Amino acid sequence: MKKAWQFTLLGAILCALVTLPFIINCPPQETPIQEKGVLNLWDSGPITLNPAISSEMTSHSYIMQIFSGLVRLGDEAKPVPDIAESWQKSDDGKCYTFYLRKGVKFQDGKEVTAQDFKYSWELACHPETGSQTAATYLGDIVGVQDILEGKATRISGIETIDNYILKVTIDAPKAYFLAKLTYPTAFVVDKTNVESGKNWWLKPNGTGPFKLREWQKDQILMLEPNELYYGQSPAIKRVVYHLLAGSPMEMYELGEIDVVDVNEYYIDKASDERGPFYEELAVFPELSLFYIGFNTQKPPFDDVNIRQAFSHAVNKERVIKLTLKGMVTKANGILPLNMPGYNEDLKGLSYDVAKAKSLIASSKYGSVANLPPITLTTSGWGGNIPEYLGAIIQDWRENLGAEVSVRQLEPEIFSYFLKEEADEMFFSGWIADYPDPQNFLDILFHTGTEYNTGNYSNPEVDTLLDQAGTEPNETTRFTLYQQAEQILVDDAACLPLWSDRTYLLIKPYVKNYKLDAQGIPTLREVYLEE
Repeated sequence: MKKAWQFTLLGAILCALVTLPFIINCPPQETPIQEKGVLNLWDSGPITLNPAISSEMTSHSYIMQIFSGLVRLGDEAKPVPDIAESWQKSDDGKCYTFYLRKGVKFQDGKEVTAQDFKYSWELACHPETGSQTAATYLGDIVGVQDILEGKATRISGIETIDNYILKVTIDAPKAYFLAKLTYPTAFVVDKTNVESGKNWWLKPNGTGPFKLREWQKDQILMLEPNELYYGQSPAIKRVVYHLLAGSPMEMYELGEIDVVDVNEYYIDKASDERGPFYEELAVFPELSLFYIGFNTQKPPFDDVNIRQAFSHAVNKERVIKLTLKGMVTKANGILPLNMPGYNEDLKGLSYDVAKAKSLIASSKYGSVANLPPITLTTSGWGGNIPEYLGAIIQDWRENLGAEVSVRQLEPEIFSYFLKEEADEMFFSGWIADYPDPQNFLDILFHTGTEYNTGNYSNPEVDTLLDQAGTEPNETTRFTLYQQAEQILVDDAACLPLWSDRTYLLIKPYVKNYKLDAQGIPTLREVYLEE
C-alpha cells in the first residue's frame, strides 16, 4: 500500500472525479469543537471511498471504518473472522469455503449475502472499474484474469453455495491468500448503492462500524456509529475530521483537535522530557519501505553498474540524522525490521564513494560525463523538494559529479500515473498490507506486476518468488524470500532508504487510540474520558 503522507492517489477515473461536487449525506451543521463524546482529528480528506479503487492510506483510513470484508487483520496482524465467522481450507490448499454470519446488514438494513461478495469482487475486476489493485489482491482466484482481460464477466473460481456459504478456488496453494482478503479491494459493497450512479461512493452504504454523516470538501468530514453494525458499537458519538484546517500542531496546542502527527520540525519539542507534550507522545513502528526506484528499462539505469554506483554514493545515515532527525530506521534491504522473514544477515550496498566511482568506470558509459540526462520523479508541487531528497541529490553531485533534476507530479495523481510517467528514477514508498515478505518482494519486483514501477526483471528472482509463494513450510518460504531479497539488493533493483515510524501526540482523555498493522487507527475501539 502506498504511504499516506507521501502519496495520495486515485485510480484511472481520477480525471472524472477531481471536479465532483463534494457532498453531504445530511444538511451541513455547525459542530462544536469541544462537543461531548466527539473525537476531533485533522486530515486532508479521502480521495475516494470506493474500496475497489482506493490504494493509499489516506482513503483507506476512512474506508476501513465504513466498509468491511470476509476477514480483517487482528491484533497480531493475522487474518481473523469479520463478516465470515469461519472458513475451511481444502487439503490441497486451493479451495476456501467461507461461512458468513447471519444477520450482518448494510447500513440501510439489507442483509449481506454470499452473492454480495461475488458481485463486489467481479465489479472490482471489471475493466471499466479501473481498479489498479484487483489484479494484485484478487488475482490468485481462478478466473479473475479472464475478467481483467475482458474475456469473461463472471469469476469462475467463485461459487455461492447458498446465501451464507461462499466457495473460492485459487490457482495454487498460497500462504498469504487470506491476508490479501483484508485489503479494501475485497470488501463487500451494495449492488443497489453502486447502481445508483457513478458517484455512488459519495453516499456509501457500507457494513463497517461507522457511517458517513457529512462531507464538505476541504472543510469537514464526519463519521458516526453505524447502529446496524454486527460487532461492538463504537464508544464515541462522532468523529469529526477538520480538513486542511490550518496548522495541525497549533490546533492541537489550542485543544481544537485531539490527535496530531509529529514531523521532524516538531519532534524536539514533542520529545522533550521536561516539555508539556512528552507524556502525550506515542510512537508506532511501521512495516514500510521508502526507496529510490530505478527505471531499469531506461539508460543509464539499464546498466547494473550505474544502479550500484548511485546506491553506494548515498550516505543514508547522514541524510536520516540531518534531515529526518533520526525519526526513521535506515534500510539495508527491502523487508522492514519486524517483518516475518526479515534477514538480519543481509548485506546491503554500503556508503562507499570509491566503490561507486569504480563502478561507473566499469560501466558501459565509462564516465559520468557520458551519462544521459537523469530526472527523478516525485510527488509534490511548486518546486518544493523535501530536504531529504535534496540531500540525496547533493550526495550524487558531490560524490559522483552526477546532476539529477526533479520532476514533480501532483500528489493526487502521483501513484496512479507513476508507472507511465516515471523518468530515469523515482522516489516511492510502500507500507505492508499484511506482514508477509510476498507483499514487498513479489508485488514490487516480480516481472510484470502492477507495482513494479521500475520494470525490473530477473528470471532467477521470479523463480525464487514463485517457489516461495506456494511453499507450505514457513521456514523454507522465508529462506527463499531471503535469497530473492539478497539478489535484489545486489542487483540494485532499488535504493532502499528507510523504514518509517509514526509519532503521534494524543490528548490524555483519548483512550485506546492505536494504529493497526497498516498504520490505520482502529476508531471503533477509541473512547473518551469525561
